[in-house]
Amino acid sequence: MKRVLVTGGAGFIGSHLCERLVSEGHDVICLDNYFTGSKRNVMHLAGCGNFEMVRHDVTAPYYAEVDEIYNLACPASPIHYQYNPIKTTKTSVMGAINMLGLAKRVKARILQASTSEVYGDPDVHPQPESYWGSVNPVGIRSCYDEGKRCAETLFMDYRRQNGVRIKIVRIFNTYGPRMNPDDGRVVSNFIVQALRGEDITIYGDGSQTRSFQYVSDLVEGMVRMMDTPDEVTGPVNIGNPGEFTILELASLIRELTGSSSRIVFRPLPSDDPRQRRPDIGLAGELLGGWRPEIQLREGLARTIAYFESIIR
Repeated sequence: MKRVLVTGGAGFIGSHLCERLVSEGHDVICLDNYFTGSKRNVMHLAGCGNFEMVRHDVTAPYYAEVDEIYNLACPASPIHYQYNPIKTTKTSVMGAINMLGLAKRVKARILQASTSEVYGDPDVHPQPESYWGSVNPVGIRSCYDEGKRCAETLFMDYRRQNGVRIKIVRIFNTYGPRMNPDDGRVVSNFIVQALRGEDITIYGDGSQTRSFQYVSDLVEGMVRMMDTPDEVTGPVNIGNPGEFTILELASLIRELTGSSSRIVFRPLPSDDPRQRRPDIGLAGELLGGWRPEIQLREGLARTIAYFESIIR
């Protein structure tokens, strides 16, 4: 049994990770300030003797004796991270510094949940970890994109300078139960609009592409990454290489929900990437042949069932 700290543990992804770790018998501390996370996401774990919830903001130091740290704390949807962009940058940067400092003191392994957004609007497709990205440092998405890039820098420098045992994963679009219905992400937006019979809103002409990963596949990849030897640091892409246009996604969700919603088009926000698809060759090589198992139609059906249970 390991003692594991999960920052952002009450969030969409964090709650699924906590659930997995608790089920494996580890002693789990879920750290969250509940800005975008919710106690509802982890309340079913509250009665477990090996699970603890702590309200805390990672921009302030936190002290605990732990063996592993998963650093997930940061608002991840454009609506939330643009609400207070300075706070978003502080969460990524100061949160990384504080968690790396803790890992250094207690000699814990620490995994950084980075993002495919570090690739920006890519000139290379699909995106391998060797690609340095094409990111606007002064745009409205920069607080998130550059915050995560800086966090990766800090992780590598803490390893080089202090010998901290680090892991970095770059997470591509992830969806599944416990997504916030109001977070503005494309999957949750489309599902909620379809279930409510509202217009399904596409920004741009719908030709931009994304790759969609079901949350259980991501959690499996993160756990495998944490268990790799110390010399494996990453970054490693964790995502589903299936590539779909936004229009294809909207049409599939309308089909699966049986909705009569119209698909309407609105102007594209600035700095929105034209295409996004992971090269997961390195993940397969380093993580015991890891590949995503849940394909889009199956994952969407599960996610739609969850949203039906909370909004109808």
